[in-house]
Amino acid sequence: LVCRLSSTLWLNGYLPVDATGDHLFQIVDICSLGIVAYLLHQVLQTQRHTYQAELDSFPMRPLIVGCFVAAALLHADMNDRPLFDTLWMAGLFLGIAAVLPQLWLVAKANGRVQALTSHYIAVMAVSRLLSGSFMWHARFDLTCQPWIEGMNHAVWAILGAHALHLLLLGDFAYYYVKAIFSRGLQCLDDIDCGCFV
Repeated sequence: LVCRLSSTLWLNGYLPVDATGDHLFQIVDICSLGIVAYLLHQVLQTQRHTYQAELDSFPMRPLIVGCFVAAALLHADMNDRPLFDTLWMAGLFLGIAAVLPQLWLVAKANGRVQALTSHYIAVMAVSRLLSGSFMWHARFDLTCQPWIEGMNHAVWAILGAHALHLLLLGDFAYYYVKAIFSRGLQCLDDIDCGCFV
């Protein structure tokens, strides 16, 4: 969120040109950032006893560095400011990578996941599907300094990142939908995502 906001709060390159790009996107992102700050406080202070430290061993540092390096290499130039174009792309890549620790925890828990966690992962997939759809329609508007004449690598990086996120969640989605159809959305017990075992 912070990477994306560093670009969208004061630059218009990655925002829709209609009225929603004027303030709606920024307001939603700022509210989301506030919610994330509140949730981090809850997790790290108030509900610290619920943290599963023994299962949370996913190596995030190399992934974060990789996201920034990939963003520096593959960014578009919609803002005509390489730093902020890179930060926007890094925000996208980090958003894709954010699902990996959750899937790691599911795998470490032998494929069992609490219902609310599974709903959260499913909403992330729907969000990425909608974002990918938007980027698909905006692909002709995205520009970059091409490495190969006639090939817009930024569009392929953006669409590829969305596709990778959906691919990572595809197996989870199968077991999630199966559980929802068999027990409904109100189930409070664990959902078995045997795909990760």
